[in-house]
Amino acid sequence: MDGKALAGKVTLVAGGTRAAGRGIAVQLGAAGATVYVTGRSTRAQRSEMDRPETIEETAELVDKAGGRGIAVRVDHTDPEQVKALVERIEAEQGALHVLVNDIWGQTGEPSWDKSVWESPLDDGLRLLRLGVETHAITSHFALPLLIKSPGGLVIEMTDGTDEYNATNYRVSFFYDVAKGAVSRMAFALAHELKPHKTTSILLTPGWLRSEAMLDGFGVTEDNWRDATERIPHFAISESPSYVGRAVAALAADPDVSRYHGKSLSSGELAKIYGFTDLDGSQPDAWRYIVEVESQGKPADTTGYR
Repeated sequence: MDGKALAGKVTLVAGGTRAAGRGIAVQLGAAGATVYVTGRSTRAQRSEMDRPETIEETAELVDKAGGRGIAVRVDHTDPEQVKALVERIEAEQGALHVLVNDIWGQTGEPSWDKSVWESPLDDGLRLLRLGVETHAITSHFALPLLIKSPGGLVIEMTDGTDEYNATNYRVSFFYDVAKGAVSRMAFALAHELKPHKTTSILLTPGWLRSEAMLDGFGVTEDNWRDATERIPHFAISESPSYVGRAVAALAADPDVSRYHGKSLSSGELAKIYGFTDLDGSQPDAWRYIVEVESQGKPADTTGYR
């Protein structure tokens, strides 16, 4: 993509500390955007996730990519902090063109295949607060500024396409409900934003090689394929940059409104816009998951990346 395709555009990646959020922020920067990166993990203080990635690092990566990164510590469960963030963006930039709602808050391992009565209640309610309530709070304060500039874009980040999640139980009661709620948020926003010439999209990456995922598998981005010896289907995985390039392509598309109200995936958009992952491939994880992994077939990414 042209490194100036998003020059002059102001973007907010809410939840941009790590994983998909960081990949999105950096790729928006690579297209020339100004990127506000929010999260709770800073060099001075970590969130309860207790991971080393920080919003300052993400902002520096945005700068290095060619954009302008601005790190702002924000707890998106606190309406006053989010209100102050949007007021700062308006004062400093005068506009907001792209909002990416990528806030999440999974700490530790999810309660795999545990019913609502077997799951730790406090953890489950905290997950809903961090993964759902934060999106509503952020939209409440950010959208009045965003709709002032016709042609705006709102992307709700989730895990799984609408089609897949509609018929598959996802991890646990609380995880399933959180992802379903975000999907419905994108649908509701599509209804409410249409009169304002603002596009709402639900977007999912595939099997993401996040920092935590790589750590859990004992590999790095350089040697991630070593993990396929133990988890063969990990061969379809993708870097955070891939979904980042998907967001940058959407943000630069003058006809992005054709996707208004749609559920899209990084692999699907790669075929449309022609971008690739860092290794030059185009993994299509959700098609692979349905047609290969879910069918119990041996791992073979031929035709899927």
